[in-house]
This record gives sequence, structure tokens and C-alpha cells, in this order.
Amino acid sequence: MKNKTQTLSLLFFLLFQFLCFNHVHSWKKEEFRTCHQTPFCKRARSRTSSTSTPLIATDVTISDGNLIAKLVAKSKQEETQQNTNPLLLSLSVYQNGVVRVTIDEDRSLNPPKSRFHVPDVVVSEFQSTKLWLQRVTQETLDGDDSPSSVVYVSDGFDAVLRHDPFEVFVRDKSNGNTRVVSMNSHGLFDFEQLKGKGECDDWEESFRSHHDKRPYGPQSISFDVTFHGADFVYGIPEHATGLALKPTKGPGVEESEPYRLFNLDVFEYIHDSPFGLYGSVPFMLSHGKQRGSSGFFWLNAAEMQIDVLGSGWDAENGISKLPKNRVDTLWMSEAGVVDAFFFVGPTPKDVLKQYTSVTGMPAMPQLFSTAYHQCRWNYKDEEDVEHVDSKFDEFDIPYDVLWLDIVHTDGKKYFTWDNVLFPNPEEMQRKIAVKGRHMVTIVDPHIKCDNSFPLHKEATEKGYYVKDCNGNDYDGWCWPGSSSYLNMLSPGVGLGGVISSLIRIMLVQLLHSIYGTT
Repeated sequence: MKNKTQTLSLLFFLLFQFLCFNHVHSWKKEEFRTCHQTPFCKRARSRTSSTSTPLIATDVTISDGNLIAKLVAKSKQEETQQNTNPLLLSLSVYQNGVVRVTIDEDRSLNPPKSRFHVPDVVVSEFQSTKLWLQRVTQETLDGDDSPSSVVYVSDGFDAVLRHDPFEVFVRDKSNGNTRVVSMNSHGLFDFEQLKGKGECDDWEESFRSHHDKRPYGPQSISFDVTFHGADFVYGIPEHATGLALKPTKGPGVEESEPYRLFNLDVFEYIHDSPFGLYGSVPFMLSHGKQRGSSGFFWLNAAEMQIDVLGSGWDAENGISKLPKNRVDTLWMSEAGVVDAFFFVGPTPKDVLKQYTSVTGMPAMPQLFSTAYHQCRWNYKDEEDVEHVDSKFDEFDIPYDVLWLDIVHTDGKKYFTWDNVLFPNPEEMQRKIAVKGRHMVTIVDPHIKCDNSFPLHKEATEKGYYVKDCNGNDYDGWCWPGSSSYLNMLSPGVGLGGVISSLIRIMLVQLLHSIYGTT
């Protein structure tokens, strides 16, 4: 008995060592840039309230049901030094406690190009819930020399545009006008404006083999967001860490990297790390015993880095001994515009309702898709598929879906079958289906660059691929090798266009299987 116990202990020890060894060596850290290696993140993280350019809100008015203002540098000297133009701010209010704030360059001042606005995320029904603001009241906040603009949000809540210094926040009137969520409370707002390139300007950036020419200069945006009365914040998926987001900067904080929102296929990730994985959703929810819950969503598709600032942090010296009953965060994006949504809560359920009123409710999954899926890379042929399926029956393990990865395709051309390894795909699927199971064949967004592949040929001829900065079809290296990516925002690449192309491909394959020729 003693020998058996020792043997088991040794096996567990060896297994532990093997897993640790593989874990350490599988993480290719050098392939992913850190905040320090990312210029916009490095700049934003180094700013303090004294080094940021202070902005004030001017020319405040009501237009088309929105509160409109210009954001300008506090002094002409600062404006000249930073070579900046006024920014346009629009604040709008919607039913059920949602406030939307957009900040962009003034198009009437002819910037060299338009900044990117994310389309097709805000559902059309949301626009119908807009409250058309009729008036704005002026109120001088405690400690201010000039008045601020206040508009109605819902029973018990106001939205405040503080003029000098610029700040936007939602406050709870029923609780002594306490702040709920605020932007730029610490004066860290920064908006890098597009520019025409001069002879001495060198904006190009490189990391490993990747190079960005940046013809219009840096265009990052950063600002602080504070969740008042909060003890914890959650959200901004996807990261391999705990539900409550740990601080990433501040006194006593060991982790020095912000949470990164940048979609990556990284199966070799580090556990309990702020490193970004497969999804990016810039939505954060707070909760605390004192106030309840509130939320914040930044509609922005660029790479984003977000710091959760630890207790004792302040915007000037980095460390303060003053206690706080809030959670401060710093949001940093490489490009885009400010299109931010404040959710007043006050319960987690309320915040999620307010958030989904903007983006829409998630689609209900099909019943078969909610159970166990058997998926791995890869099943080598039809015999292998049948063997795996039979083993589930043999050991009485239920499953609903079996996935095939790219080996089932003809030379990694999606929507095709390898006629040698998978000569009878219809029969293979029928054997699975008679047991009440489903089969899914993987389809990635890249298309193999092969002129013998009809889908690639048609996409090239009709200009359906995403273009690079020179107007050529973007060529990236993925599983099939040289690959291009369909521009899913193009009308010709919509569902109808894809279905038409697939029908043609299937007809070609059918003719080839019958006559041995196309």
C-alpha cells in the first residue's frame, strides 16, 4: 500500500512538472507587445492631471434634442502649443437611465480625413427611446467659479456637463446629488487630432515584422472613468482572470500591464492575466454596498487598453493616502471617436437592461447548440470520425454536436471537402444525424489565395476583399498560407452574395465528382 501511494505521488509530481514546464514554454511573450511597446498606451499611461491639456466646455446649447458644446484648450497658448482645434461634444439622454456622450473633431474645420465611427452596433429601436431635451439649467457646483449645465435624465437622476474644468457625470438627486459615473473627473482626457504630415514629422511605428506608416499621425484617445460608491468592477471580456477585475496600476499593485482589448487567437495564454483573448467588449459594470451598480460602455473598435486603478491612486502623484469609496479606471484607445454610454443602474439587472437596450439582446441559441460539443483539431478522415462517435456510444457519454476542423477541406479551401479523406460527406453526416446529433464544419474568415478556387477568384475580380493602405487586396498568412479577407461590410459580400457563391462552388464540385472535370 505504501509503495502504491509513493508511486501515485511520484506520478502526480511528474504530471505537475510537465504541465508547469509546458505552460511556461508555450507562452510566446515576445510575440505580443506590451503597453510600454505600444506608443499610444505608453503616452496615455504616463500622463498626469498637470501634464494633460486642460479643456473647458464653451458655446453650450440645445440642438435637435441634444446638449451641444465645444471643447477648447483653457488658454490660447495651450491650444497653439498642442496644435489642436476645438472638439465637438454631444450629450443625449434616453429612456430607462441611459446617457450617451460623443466627442469628435469638428468636420467644418477640415481635418485631413474622417475618424472611424463603429456602424451596426446600436440597434434602431434604441434611437426611438431618445428623450428630446428642451432646456438646460445652469448650476454652480461647490468649489467652482463658473456654472455647469444640467439636464434631466430620469426621475432621481441628472446629467451634468461641467464647463471648467471639463467633466461629464451622472448624479443621483435622491442621494444628495452624489455622482454615479463620471468622465474626466481627474483631468486625464486626451484626444490626439488627425494632421497633415510635414517634412519633419515621423509617425511610423514598428513591432517585429509589423509596420504602420500612420500617414495622419497619432490619433489615440484616453480618459478616466470613475464609478462612485463602487467596491468592484466587472466586465471588459475576454481575459483569463477572476470575475472582479483586479487593479493593474497603483500602490502595492504587482501586475503592471493594463487589460488589453484586442481579439487574438491565443490558446497559450497565461492564467490570471490582463492579456486579451478571443473577444473584446468595452463594457464595464460596477457594484458596491453603498450605492449599488452602474455601468459604462465605449463603442470603439480600435485596440484598447484599460487600467483599473488601485486604492490609494491619484491622478497627479500616482499615490495618495486619502481613502476613497470609488473605483477609478483609465480607458485608452488607439483611434476612433468618443461614443460613450453611461448606465445609472441601480441594480446589476438594471445595468444589463440598459446596456442591451443599446446593443440589443443576445440571440437565443438553438436548443441543440447548448449541450456538449465534441471538437478538437483534428479528425483525419471519415473512419476517425466514425470511431470517435462510436466511443461516445460505447461509454454512454451524451453529446449533441461533432465539429470538423480544416483537415476536412480540399487544401484548406473552406466550403469544400477533401475527396480522398472525406469521399462520402453526405453519408457521414447521415450516420451522425440518425442518432439525433449534428455536425458542424469550421469556416474561418480568411480565404485561401488560390486562383483555382472559385470563391477567391470571384472575390478578387469583384473587389470584395479588405484592402491594405495601398489599395491592394490585404494578404495575410494563416492556416491555408497566403490568405485574404472578405469585407463583410460590402453589400456584395452579404448573406445573399455568399450563398450565391457557395451554390456555384457546390455545383462545380458536384460536376467534378460526376464527370471528373469542371
